[in-house]
Amino acid sequence: MYAIIDIGGKSYKVAKDAEVLIDLREAKEGDKLSFETVTLFRDDKEIKVGQPYVAKMKVEAKVVDPLVKDDKKTVFKYKNKTNYRVKTGHRQKYTLIKITDIKAEKAVKAE
Repeated sequence: MYAIIDIGGKSYKVAKDAEVLIDLREAKEGDKLSFETVTLFRDDKEIKVGQPYVAKMKVEAKVVDPLVKDDKKTVFKYKNKTNYRVKTGHRQKYTLIKITDIKAEKAVKAE
């Protein structure tokens, strides 16, 4: 069983107990997050494809590490014959989450 969810404009394939690096979020260790932007859900019996999202599906996660830093990337700009050289760097920050549950919300009966 797995799902494909959208978080911050990026798609992630997640399964229960999987750890995923997502873009940095303001959260503390142990915080619970839930994502309702499920674009595809698959289990043993069926495949549900959303248009754009699957209705009444939810993915719940727990923050394992609120700040994970990627390796530094070096950016070097150079222009020939003009003595132009600029060296800078970038270090992306992520949040590590663990998927705790993928479930369908129960439909509420209208009275």
